[in-house]
Amino acid sequence: MKNSSKIIRIDAFQPLRKDIAQAAAIVQSGGMVVFPTACLYGLGADAVDRRAVERLFAIKQRPTGMPILVLIHALAQLQQLVSFVPVAAEKLINRFWPGQVTLLFKARQSLPQGLTAGSAKIGVRLAGHPTAIELLRAVGRPLTGTSANLSGQPGCASISELDQAIADGVDLILDAGRLAGGQ
Repeated sequence: MKNSSKIIRIDAFQPLRKDIAQAAAIVQSGGMVVFPTACLYGLGADAVDRRAVERLFAIKQRPTGMPILVLIHALAQLQQLVSFVPVAAEKLINRFWPGQVTLLFKARQSLPQGLTAGSAKIGVRLAGHPTAIELLRAVGRPLTGTSANLSGQPGCASISELDQAIADGVDLILDAGRLAGGQ
């Protein structure tokens, strides 16, 4: 059974400021939260905090050779993550962001190596889900956007599907009910 003291029920499209502030404070202090995205629940940690990224890999039981997607809420945050934005990427950004399109860039060398899996590349997505956007704004830094599942297992569209190891490993769960599901 999930630890109900870690779960906050929210409205996915209009989360309360106090709930977002609580989740943001956890992330800012190196913690990790489960939060809703457009399709599945995600694991949010400060993407530029090496220890937080290492903890995420441990909780997900994710092989270190697999990079982690990063979410931003504004194009200005892209500068914290990437060395440069090619013209072709600008065209894709203008056409498809915000949304479920991840673009691959040359990563800044200052990023945690685990985030890029040593590839020197970073996958970035501009969040389009209201809760994810509000959480990103409140944190003020890019977040990891990997699915809230053990590595190799299906993602979860409902908190009832969340693996107990994930539920035990995170600091807070923002439960917005059933999400759309899919990839």
